[in-house]
Amino acid sequence: MERISSLQNPKIKQLLRLQAKARERREQALVLVEGAREIQLALSKGYCPEQLFICPELYARSDYPGLVGEIADEIKTELSLPVFEKLAYREGSDGLLATLRPKSHLLEELVLSAHPFIVVLEAVEKPGNLGAILRTADAAAVDAVIVCDPLCDLYNPNVVRSSVGCLFTVQTAVCSSQQAFDWMRRHKINILAAELQASQWYHQTDMRLSTAIVMGTEADGLSSFWLNNADERIKIPMRGYIDSLNVSVSTAVLCFEAMRQRGFR
Repeated sequence: MERISSLQNPKIKQLLRLQAKARERREQALVLVEGAREIQLALSKGYCPEQLFICPELYARSDYPGLVGEIADEIKTELSLPVFEKLAYREGSDGLLATLRPKSHLLEELVLSAHPFIVVLEAVEKPGNLGAILRTADAAAVDAVIVCDPLCDLYNPNVVRSSVGCLFTVQTAVCSSQQAFDWMRRHKINILAAELQASQWYHQTDMRLSTAIVMGTEADGLSSFWLNNADERIKIPMRGYIDSLNVSVSTAVLCFEAMRQRGFR
């Protein structure tokens, strides 16, 4: 197995570019994933590894000791501790990095249940929020997350990190708002727009049938496109001094209300 101990190695330079730039990820058709749990979740959902990078000193303490043995030897490379620490983008890493081939994330590829529950995000900007919402979507068994007109890259390392790998477990599509709206109309999905000025409380809104909640940015909320085209507008009660929640928190409140209405099945 090859061992790399120099930061000047071309493979290390490539990994640093993948980590830093969405353009590099698009051009190389590769994404960088750190962590045994995240890599295992990706592999379980059909993602194909190109390279696996191992820091033996850190991986010896991993909670997933069998994962490396499941991957072909010819794509494994050992990294020295200083080199791995240069690449690691989170604290407490367990010594694994992988490059994977991304998926296409098309609306037409989504597989829905009989009465789906979907989260739609408009112009999401912060990778941490997107990752947190994907983590919530996994926990609440959401059918899919549709990311409309995104301002951040779906495969940003911070999305992978904050989603704890749920980027790979949740069906996700990326498209324009118009495409998402047309697709939901074809599938007869009731559209609920979350906004501060709405007159209808979220917990008094029926989410048991085919439903999508549409969430906007914290700074600007939803655009007029979604406010004008939604079937209903809903809001979360705010009883303190502030008038809004973090978008990932708001999404969690609505997802688990839908889960409650649907009987936690």
